[in-house]
Amino acid sequence: MSKPKDTPGPGRRSEARERLLAAASRLFYTEGIRAVGVDRVMAEADVARGTFYRHFQGKDDLVRAYLEAKDQQIRTQLAAAGHVIDDPSALLAAVAQGIGEELCGPGFRGCPFINAAAEYPERDSIVHQAVLTHRDWFRQVLRDAFEQAGAADPARSADAMMALRDGAMVAGYLGDPQSASRTLAHGVTALLATG
Repeated sequence: MSKPKDTPGPGRRSEARERLLAAASRLFYTEGIRAVGVDRVMAEADVARGTFYRHFQGKDDLVRAYLEAKDQQIRTQLAAAGHVIDDPSALLAAVAQGIGEELCGPGFRGCPFINAAAEYPERDSIVHQAVLTHRDWFRQVLRDAFEQAGAADPARSADAMMALRDGAMVAGYLGDPQSASRTLAHGVTALLATG
């Protein structure tokens, strides 16, 4: 007996799962996670209820997968930048520039991780844990780069850049994105100058 078309085999991704994730990513980001129900995601993805539950245990599992996909996208982008930019100070400046471009882009509605944490404040939820996993990883990347750049206190510099990034994401959504982008770049330049 052959497998149904949307059941993933070894090393193969399910088209239905990818459609569900794409629809969820778009809807969760533009309209808010709590505002969008599973039925809406299934309708947008043109996927039946049974197929949805073959791939996800429920909405929280879908939200976790959406955040993990976004996390993987960012990891891939940073890895690619790291292969091209071997100077850690230049890498940190490029990260700030990339964040600035993101928050100045069309349709920007804030950081998907901050947004998710606000909607899932319970620290033990799988959604909040996915947010913390991403933030811990990103902070470690920044810490490593500041250490390689010769910062006197790499952990404190990483924390400061995380705070600058978070503030820029919120300011870019609520206020002037160009100003938020410039402020972030200035803050990172100052961090690198003080060592």
